[in-house]
Parts: sequence; C-alpha cells; structure tokens
Amino acid sequence: MRQKQRTAIGIWSAAGLTALVGVVNLISAATPSFPSRVKWLEEIFPFEVRAGAHIFAALSGFFLLALATNLLRRKRVAWILAIALLIISIASHLLKGLDIEESLLASVLLLQLLAMRHSFTARSDPPSIAQGARVFLGALLFTLAYGTIGFYWHDRSHRLNFNLFDAFFKTLAMFSFDDNAGVQPRTRFGHFFVNSIYTVGAVTFISALYFLLRPVLLRGEPATPTERQQAKALVERYGRSALARFALLEDKAYYFSPSVQSVIAYVPKGRGAIALGDPIGPLEDRMEAILGFQGFCQRNDWYPAFYQTQPDYLELYRNAGFKAIKIGEEAIVDLDTFTLKGKAAQNLRTAVNRCTKVGDRIQFYQPPLSNSLIQVLRSISDEWLQQVQGAEKKFSLGWFEEDYLRSCEVATVEKATGEIVAFANLIPEYQLNEVAIDLMRHRTGIESGTMDFLFISMFQHFQERGYSSLNLGLSALAGVGGTDEASKLEKGLNYLYEHLNRFYNFKGLHSYKGKFRPRWESRYFVYPGTVALPDVVVALVRADSGDRLLDYFKPGS
Repeated sequence: MRQKQRTAIGIWSAAGLTALVGVVNLISAATPSFPSRVKWLEEIFPFEVRAGAHIFAALSGFFLLALATNLLRRKRVAWILAIALLIISIASHLLKGLDIEESLLASVLLLQLLAMRHSFTARSDPPSIAQGARVFLGALLFTLAYGTIGFYWHDRSHRLNFNLFDAFFKTLAMFSFDDNAGVQPRTRFGHFFVNSIYTVGAVTFISALYFLLRPVLLRGEPATPTERQQAKALVERYGRSALARFALLEDKAYYFSPSVQSVIAYVPKGRGAIALGDPIGPLEDRMEAILGFQGFCQRNDWYPAFYQTQPDYLELYRNAGFKAIKIGEEAIVDLDTFTLKGKAAQNLRTAVNRCTKVGDRIQFYQPPLSNSLIQVLRSISDEWLQQVQGAEKKFSLGWFEEDYLRSCEVATVEKATGEIVAFANLIPEYQLNEVAIDLMRHRTGIESGTMDFLFISMFQHFQERGYSSLNLGLSALAGVGGTDEASKLEKGLNYLYEHLNRFYNFKGLHSYKGKFRPRWESRYFVYPGTVALPDVVVALVRADSGDRLLDYFKPGS
C-alpha cells in the first residue's frame, strides 16, 4: 500500500512539474535572455540558430502542457514524448540564451521521469473529438499567451509601448489583419518575434487540427480479426446469456484471461472500461478472468465495470473488491409452460383472433436475409425511430446494421396484401436452450394488438422447435430500491423510476412484458467503488449511446 502511495505521489509530482516546465518554457521563450549571456553566445551561434531555439522552447512548452494530464494517467506514449521534448527544451534553453535555470528545471524532471519509467504503462486513449477540442482550445490560449507576454516584455523592440491589455489585443489582432496589426518592429529580434507568433500559432493549430480530425481520419477497429475469431469461438462454446451475441458486435474490444479460456467483451470510454455481462468461459476460470481484467484496466488507467451481470456471480466480484447495484430485471418467458388457455390469457387470445381475422400472418425468415428484405426492414426501422424521436442504442443491444441483421432470424407481421408492418430479430444464446428478442419495430398506425400477435406467434414457434424459454430483455430499474434492505443508491434509482416514468415510460415497458407472465431475473451493475462511479456511469452512457449523448436522453430513445 505504501509503495502504491509513493508511486501515486511521484506520478502527481511528475505531471505537475511537466505543466510547470511547459509554463516556464512559454515565458522564457517570449521574454529576453540576459544580455551578458547572449553576447557570449553571439560569438558562437548565428542569430538564426538562437532565434530558432526560442521557437523550439515555446513549442516544446506547448506540447509539455498538452502531455501533463496524460502523464497523470500513466500513458506510455506521453512518457516517451515528454522525454524527447525535455531533451529539446534543455538544448533550446542553452542555445537561445544560456538559460541555465530553465535547463536545470527541465533536467530534474527528465531524471524523475527516467527513474519512474516503469510506472508509465497505460495505452493511449482512442482518438476523440473531445480530446481534439481541448487541444484546439489549448493552442488558442497558448498562442495568445505567447504573443501577450512577448509584446509586453519586448515593447522596446517595437515603435509602440504596450501595457498588458494592449499586448493581448494586439496579439489577437495579428490573426485578423495582414499588416501585423500595425506593429512596426525596429530591431532584428522584434522582426523575429512578430514572425514567431505566426509560426507558433501555425504549428500549435495544425497540431490541434490533427487531434480534432484524427477520430475521423483514423477509424481504427477496437479488435483485430484474429481477436474477433478467438472471441467468437469462446462465445459459441461457453455463451449462456442474451448478451453473448452482442459481445461479437463491432463496437467491442476483447480481454482474454491469462489462460485464454475466457473472454470479456468491453468498450473503453474516457476513464471507464465497461464489460458487457459476465466473463464468457468455463466457471473455474471466471475469477481469474475478473482479476486479470481488473489488473489490465489498472495498467491502462481505466476503471473496470461490468454491466448486466447475473446474480450467480456477485460473490466473485465482491471478493475481487467490487461493489454491485441492481439495475433492473430481465423478463424470460417459460416456453414449457406458456399457453393461451385459461382466463388469464383471454386478452392475448383476443389479439391473435383479431389479427388472424383481418388476414394478418406471421412469417419467419432464416439467415442470410435477402437484400430486398433488408431494405423493407430498414424503412420500417427508420419510420419507427422517427416515431419515437429516438436514436439507435448500442453496446448492450443490437442496432440496425445490415451485416448483423442479415445474420439473424427475423419474424415479421405481414398483411393480407403481403406488406410487412412489423418485425423482430432473434438471437441465440448458444449453450443455453433459450432464444432472445433484440430489435422490435413497427410502422406507424398499426392495428391494436399487432405486436401482441407477433410475440405470441414467436412463443408458439420456438415452443414447437423445442426451446425452453424466450428472453424479452431488460426492464430498466424494475424492482430496484423497493425494499428496506436496498442501498441508498438503489433507493435513489427507485426515486428516478417513480418520478421520471412519465418521460421514459419505464413502468409501461415493464407492464407490457408482464402481460406474457415471464419470470423476472435481477441484473446488476458492478463497479470498483464510489470514487469511480461517476466515471464508469459516463463511460456506460457513452458506450450505450455510441457517443451521441444528446440523442441518448431523448424521452423516446
């Protein structure tokens, strides 16, 4: 524990010192060096070399400031870049004016980073627009600071005298006018400094533009083809839940246990790495997989979390130091006992009779689906999304992606004319004799009872095929926080369930699934602790929405 504390203190001090060196570089590059030292250098290096050192000192300061937060998160690439930038800084300070003090400060940081080299193990985060926006804002502020400080300290090099505010606005104006905003240098260094503002601005803004466009230009896959094949083999051999098929979708990355017998499908977002469900593999390897994933996330400065875990394995997570909170209940219809006989099923029989009477019928399509059918289903899906004013969810659900849907069995409701008005796709649960419903979509204005007709027909169809159960999916927040034993956090979720229902219709969805008399199985969100909870919740929302946060919170989504 003491070693971890010492390492943490060392990381914080290194990151803070990196930011300090960045600021010192900025100020030093924009302010004059001691004349006596410069005079000595003039005999060795020409003006162009010394002036160039000012620019390198400034730019290395900018990049050190940009790297400070990544060093705090133990990023390995940030450590490598910081080492290189510090060497450049030391050389630049000595060349531009024998600035020994600045060089010593950079040298101290260089030695500290070299001594702590084994502490920086985390991989770089995936490119993001937010990361690019932060660098872009930093480039703007850095360039303004460089020009402001330089004009304020070098006012003797120009025909205008600047106070601090004048220096700031003159720097700002230089990027709006083509005549240097009226600045007239009268010394050789003054001419250099005016031009250096454009150079520093250009390099920092080009760098920021790269970070901003990188998520678009470099759309890397979260997993390699080999990893996907390996994950698919494990899922087909050990998968036993409705989430197993979603573990193979394109948004997932994979962690394999040390024995390579288990796989954890996860999505990294910000500080969180959210695993979908429990580890998939043999039971005896499950604890090793959980601990391995925990260590893997620590090395990458991520908080690990598991979404929609089953109650059977909560003790394993708690033994590994995790906490768990109930997030809802999964509705599972027992096909061995499902029947339309009896008074309780009267409304279901009515729906079936009404649809059958008008000529509606159910059709099951086996994969691979034809292109023409895919296009019809897409038009229904688009119409449904527009109707509910929502957007596609990801991560714990499938979404309308042609290759995915083409590989699924699909049930449709078709009118007597042959028009398809509703559909649902079904996914296997591999080693569990159960099938699960994923997408359920319909055209606007369909007759009452149409979706009931679709569901009942699917129950009967898979009942005849020998399946034991059909999974209707998660009812979010159902059964959460309603008991005296519930945690404060679960009671808080219960409050949201009661008071946000009119916006998000949690109860309506739960009630609709309840009409088919399913059994309800609790599902949990497993997280490291209270401190990590905000980060993992934000990561979960980002993963579930595909980073479309505004769409995620629309009531119809």
